[in-house]
Amino acid sequence: MRVLIIRLSSIGDVILTTPVLKELKKKYPDIIIDFLVLENFKDAISGCPYIDNLILFNKKKHDGLKKMIAFGNELKKNNYDYVFDLHSKVRSKVISNAIGSKVYTYKKRSFIKSILVKTKMIKYKVDDTIIKNYFGAFKVLGLEYKGEDLTFSFDRKDSEKLEAMGIDYSNVPMIAPGASKETKKWTKEGFAELSKLLYNKYGKSPIIIGSKSEYEMCEEIKRLSGDIAINMAGKLTLKESGALLSRAKFLVTNDSGPFHIARGVKCPTFVIFGPTSPEMFEYDEKNILIYLNEPCSPCSLHGDKVCPQKHFNCMKKLSAQKVMEIIEKSGR
Repeated sequence: MRVLIIRLSSIGDVILTTPVLKELKKKYPDIIIDFLVLENFKDAISGCPYIDNLILFNKKKHDGLKKMIAFGNELKKNNYDYVFDLHSKVRSKVISNAIGSKVYTYKKRSFIKSILVKTKMIKYKVDDTIIKNYFGAFKVLGLEYKGEDLTFSFDRKDSEKLEAMGIDYSNVPMIAPGASKETKKWTKEGFAELSKLLYNKYGKSPIIIGSKSEYEMCEEIKRLSGDIAINMAGKLTLKESGALLSRAKFLVTNDSGPFHIARGVKCPTFVIFGPTSPEMFEYDEKNILIYLNEPCSPCSLHGDKVCPQKHFNCMKKLSAQKVMEIIEKSGR
């Protein structure tokens, strides 16, 4: 049996498919799994031991209706028994329709519900976790949900790169202050104050990770911390970040890609939620939710540029001392 799984983006959503891939390989050891992802997100899934063939969608080569249909027709030659569309948007639908195999997708929230949340008519409540929804697409193969055991792969060379940089990262607390939307970010002041508390507690400078576009924000946090923190934003690849987190003491992060990378390398995480629903994921003793549960939260599907209520209480009211209390209570 040969199947194609489509999840084009983004970092976190791609990594969230790995529990499904693992259970597929376990139930069907001889299955051939092809995985289609946008080329610029390939590092989120490349090297995954449950994938046989990684197929890349290049926007310059494959975007546009005619090109996407041609791309799908080319994939059709692989004679897939099933296609599982875990993206379920225009690109993935055009491609999967061109392939012409049996296509199964996951349950997404209704269009009406999305509109009501976006227009602030109702608060957002998820129907189920993202991974459980993914598993729903595989009922035809008798796949059963077994939990959120994520996988993120990196190579020895990624660890060697860190060692060559002279970074002391073993058993060091780390923070990831970035996020896709502004309202999903805890305050810079909060992260800076937490950096001081972490340094005083553990005697090691916390390491800040993030993308190149987040460098200035992370530099500001470093400055506000009294230069206690180490800013590595923009200096590491995704794989190197995974290697870094694999030996970290723990990560404090917003709801963002690093949260799932950390879980994928079994790094203990403390994840901060504000305007979005924390019910999208499950938590345990290694992955701990930090959430004030303000009366107006959750108010958004994916976060916003500014707080709809103008006060941003869900993040501003969260103190570094409160976060530190949760960390200490966990035994870390």
